Amino acid sequence: MKLEGLTSAAAVTRLVEQGPNELPVIPPPPVWRQIAGQLFHFFAILLWGAAGLAVIGGMVELGVAIMLVVVVNGLFAFAQEHRAERAARRLQSLLPRRAVARRDGEWLELDARELVVGDLVALSAGDRISADVEVLRGKSLLVDSSTLTGESIPISVGEAQTAFAGTFVTDGEAQARVTATGNGTRLAHIAELTQRHTRPVTPLAHELDRLVSVVALVAVAIGVLFFAVGALVGLPLRDGFLFAIGVAVALVPEGLLPTVTLSLAVGASRMAKRGALVRRLEAVETLGSTTFICSDKTGTLTMNQMSVVEVWTPHGSCHIRGEGYQPNAEIDAQPEARGACEQLALAAVRASRGRALKRDGEWTPRGDPMEAALHALALRLGVDIERSEREQPELARFPFDAHRRRMSVVAGNVVFVKGASDCVLPLCAVEEDATLVASEMAARGLRVLAIARRTLAAGATATAASEVETNLELLGVVGLVDPPRPEVREALKACHDAGLRVAMVTGDHPGTARAIAREVGLDAGLVVTGDELPVDEAMLGALLDRDGVVACRISPEQKLAIAKALQARGHVVAMTGDGVNDGPALRQADVGIAMGKSGTDVARAAADLVLLDDRFETIVVAIEQGRSTFANIRRFLTYHLTDNVAELTPFVFWALSGGRFPLALGVLQILCLDLLTDQLPALALGVEPPSPYALQPQRRGRHLIDAPLLVRAFVILGPVESLFEMLAFVGVLFGFGWRPGTGVPSAAALAAASGTAFTAIVAGQSAAALACRSTSRSVFGTPLRTNPYVLAALCVTWLIVGALLYVPWLARLLHHARPTAGGFLLVALAIPAVLLADTVLKTWRRRARP
Repeated sequence: MKLEGLTSAAAVTRLVEQGPNELPVIPPPPVWRQIAGQLFHFFAILLWGAAGLAVIGGMVELGVAIMLVVVVNGLFAFAQEHRAERAARRLQSLLPRRAVARRDGEWLELDARELVVGDLVALSAGDRISADVEVLRGKSLLVDSSTLTGESIPISVGEAQTAFAGTFVTDGEAQARVTATGNGTRLAHIAELTQRHTRPVTPLAHELDRLVSVVALVAVAIGVLFFAVGALVGLPLRDGFLFAIGVAVALVPEGLLPTVTLSLAVGASRMAKRGALVRRLEAVETLGSTTFICSDKTGTLTMNQMSVVEVWTPHGSCHIRGEGYQPNAEIDAQPEARGACEQLALAAVRASRGRALKRDGEWTPRGDPMEAALHALALRLGVDIERSEREQPELARFPFDAHRRRMSVVAGNVVFVKGASDCVLPLCAVEEDATLVASEMAARGLRVLAIARRTLAAGATATAASEVETNLELLGVVGLVDPPRPEVREALKACHDAGLRVAMVTGDHPGTARAIAREVGLDAGLVVTGDELPVDEAMLGALLDRDGVVACRISPEQKLAIAKALQARGHVVAMTGDGVNDGPALRQADVGIAMGKSGTDVARAAADLVLLDDRFETIVVAIEQGRSTFANIRRFLTYHLTDNVAELTPFVFWALSGGRFPLALGVLQILCLDLLTDQLPALALGVEPPSPYALQPQRRGRHLIDAPLLVRAFVILGPVESLFEMLAFVGVLFGFGWRPGTGVPSAAALAAASGTAFTAIVAGQSAAALACRSTSRSVFGTPLRTNPYVLAALCVTWLIVGALLYVPWLARLLHHARPTAGGFLLVALAIPAVLLADTVLKTWRRRARP
């Protein structure tokens, strides 16, 4: 029966009704909105408020400085992350520009955008399918749907079955009717899933919001408290109000925003040097919070390089040790067995189309990787393929299909057959050893093929596979492997030691996935297929929330559901993927990780992190860097809170004395401490390299600010720094003859004492910067060479202090003077005191640790 397509008129009408055959695209948010998001998030709003209060309090310069901090930081973060969400636009590139359709009784080549439902299209090997189609008539049609399903083996699509847009025809030919175009295709459905699911709020964003809430509350409460105290001691209300504003603004950590951004950017830069490209800065820290990794199989845990490692023939076995698709390898075989292996390799190549080719100095597969591996085997054995093709030209080909699970080629008067061992061996007069060998190879996780041939009678013709695939002569059995990446076993062990759970989530066959899991050291305690997964989210999470799960035959929707189910159980999920089918899950995961070499543009556009080398080990490196970034932010907070204690102490003495005790520091001095002397050491702490203990297990639900951090800052380092600050202040006043109860000290005495207290805080903070580099090791066990920026920052800080003390107009502006000789001695004592207190605390914690 002759199949007819549409008329041109009908096609035009349907095109108007249905629209062009292209995927819907949701435009990214405008640039102004992206910039606004960086300038007006929760913490930025706190800083805008602080800037406004500073202006109201008459400190215009401070207000402008804080505003500049917000703007510069926001623009920097925007520049780092400005990669518009183009996942759907990337999907559009998967549709071909041309398609062959039957119009008005003739086959025409059309723009694929013009296809409509009802069109009759022709498909042949090498085509990318333009729309969802139903096969009406076909001959051994094989379709590679890995970009949609994750299945690595091309599948046979028979009559009345559907082939989907965005997939490839690898073999055979067919005529098919278009059943869906544009946004009605399965590809569009995946695009919709990718766009519909916005990224979850990152752990860092949660923590910063929590931190900002606490800081804002404390700053306002202390500001109100000091306003009340000022009123009680007789300060005019206006002066008391401005004084309270100054204290509150001084408590706001203006340096937190640039320090966090710099720390994330440095982490991203370090990751890029190790093969991980960060597309969103916050993903750096989120990686450090990861508790569950859902990894794909091919290309991440394995090399994605099929290779023949063993050949069995009735005349003996052959073992091959080589790399990739290179033609040179070590062959271990007896002479008789080698000759039999050469005949087998020739037959296997003649029954294949895939080839191993050298491109840009590297041997890579063209077509099916498994067939390329067979071609590489023939090259390694020195088989003259070209001579065989000249002497025995191909006359007929019967492609692989899912029912026969084999393919045949008639060349001259010889039939070459290759296929699954259980589908080829029954057609051969085989020895029992062949079946045993094939079973043993499969048990070791090898992909097993049987190769056979048959000599036809002179003049015989072949019109059907069933006519030639009988009475075969078995040439042998081939064992192929996609070798695991050599570093994966150690990387998985590092994940286990770090308390991370790892699952393999793949579209591949359960047997293959189980074997790979065993080889890479993934404890496959549970192997489950997609049709066995519960629909209920709670049950799904409970089933998969364990280490070493292998989930096979997983659809895009199921991969998305897995990410949601694990997140619902409190996990921070990192999901890897390389295909179009992975896009929705990559966006839903806390960290979406795409493959840089083998991945699709869609996966890379949906991901937060792109592995430039496709190595699982790189994920572990990135997690280590992410944990280091989190630790660096905590280092800065410890450093800043320690400084806050020292800055507030003079006001506490002043308030408790009812204003009779002189105020050691003014608001401008505190602001200079925050914006000038503290900033560089804080930034240097933000680029501290990963600690040797970064990959140790950590508790879930960790916070930027917790009890150990508060004890260290508010009970140990801060009070010690404050003690020597006030000792230096009082000591200098005593040197000028002032005593408590004798009235107000002279202007010269107060200026020198205030400058000494200011310098003592800087000295204490310098020691705190060195101490904060580690939470467990003493200063003497943390060499400066691992982070030379700290020493450089301290040197510049002391140059700034010198200018603030010795440049007359700056000293007058701050109402202080350089310390006396005795004052410098008291200042110097602050450094060993802080270091000693920190060392005692760390020693006690180590001994108290069970």
